[in-house]
Amino acid sequence: MTRAAVLRDPAVASGIGQFGAVQIVAPSLGVELSPVDVRDAGEIERAVAAFASGLNGGLIVTASPSAGVHRNLIATLAARHKLPAVYPARFYATAGGLISYGPDYLDQFRRAAGYVDRILKGEKPADLPVQAPTKYELVINLKTAKALGLDMPTTVLARADEVIE
Repeated sequence: MTRAAVLRDPAVASGIGQFGAVQIVAPSLGVELSPVDVRDAGEIERAVAAFASGLNGGLIVTASPSAGVHRNLIATLAARHKLPAVYPARFYATAGGLISYGPDYLDQFRRAAGYVDRILKGEKPADLPVQAPTKYELVINLKTAKALGLDMPTTVLARADEVIE
């Protein structure tokens, strides 16, 4: 892969920040980036189809509410255009996406319960520290890999938290 379309929501600050982070790494990997805005289904379809007309492309989907709403469309377009794609959360891989890597949301919910307990016991919410995710999960969809004609290395499969067969 030498080109990647980065699907991001420009109206969400984190979408711009995530694209910036990818921009920092891409040159060292020899990957040319193309930002794609994910505001509505028509825009996504047109942009992905235009991007897919070139060779050696793939998708990077950043975390945003818009991408989450359109996750089935994005996974379908990636499959239709034979584009390998990496997503920010497991529900993309279960919807047919190739690979997801992102925070374990169940772990975050469990940790949030501890905060609720502390607040109910009298601590002020403003006094509680902000917590970043500490647990991330890698999910690989082998059905999608096979449909794309990709062989996943056993070393990558061994690192996965879940492999969908």
